[in-house]
Amino acid sequence: MRERIAVLMGGRSLERDVSLKSGNRVYEALREKGFRVTKLDVDENLVINLRQNPVDLVYIALHGKYGEDGTVQELLEILGIPYTGPGVYSSIVGFDKALSKEIFIRKGIPTPDYFTLSAGSFREMGAAGVLDRVVDVLGLPIVAKPACQGSALGIKIVHNKDELPSALIGALSYDDKVILEKYIKGKEVSVSVLGDEKPEVLPVIEVSTKKEYFDFESMYSMGQTEYFIPARLPEELLERIQDIAIKVHTVLDCRDVSRIDIMVSEEGEPYVLELNTSPGMTETSLLPMAAAAKGIEFSDLVEMLVGFALKRKRAV
Repeated sequence: MRERIAVLMGGRSLERDVSLKSGNRVYEALREKGFRVTKLDVDENLVINLRQNPVDLVYIALHGKYGEDGTVQELLEILGIPYTGPGVYSSIVGFDKALSKEIFIRKGIPTPDYFTLSAGSFREMGAAGVLDRVVDVLGLPIVAKPACQGSALGIKIVHNKDELPSALIGALSYDDKVILEKYIKGKEVSVSVLGDEKPEVLPVIEVSTKKEYFDFESMYSMGQTEYFIPARLPEELLERIQDIAIKVHTVLDCRDVSRIDIMVSEEGEPYVLELNTSPGMTETSLLPMAAAAKGIEFSDLVEMLVGFALKRKRAV
């Protein structure tokens, strides 16, 4: 009989509903492949459930806080249960856009210029007094976004400096640290990477939405966005973008899977926005879309991710 797998899904993050959709699709794919599968909606009984019902592997289909920020990964490490996706370090730095952008800069990976401000800096240090300087350095528009949040939640594009305070308040309602980032006008693309020692890059997807940016509704509502695979860019630029994606995956010590979101300026320069260590697996998610473009069916993609984790387990 094939291995016992628990699919972790749901949880209490703001991305709960998306996680449930991802988890249910993954559950059905694993059943199709003959695995013995259970679904666990993550709550305070997770440890008890995993101890009372031992499994060979956990498939992490969680998104957002506690699911892809290293929290559940650390817990599974302590329990000694193998799991899919990147490990603790990659999850922590990938989820915190400020940390990952600092690493990008140090490793020569292009990313938009930015500043980070915390709620504490406003309360204790009068950070409101530097906002004019932020505008002078970054110019307008500016993208304000929570440092630790997924699915484009809390993002606001600021077109004039009078909008900046409200954008900050909005972003800080999602996290106690906000990134103010130079706006890059151009095409948004997404690149998924599979594997570890010899990572495989999937086709570049161009995301085209009628909205100002690729927001939560655009991501998860049918018909809100057009996708072009491969992206409508010169071949040489597509290869460069894929090389950057593999470098991000490697530099942040990812394994199994990652998705890198990139803005390509009107001048044809790519800028890494962020890394996603637990990409969505819904009907409109970019990872399965990119895999399908390369001829990888959804159930085969899920089995591949499980295979990476099982290989690590056998190697111990």
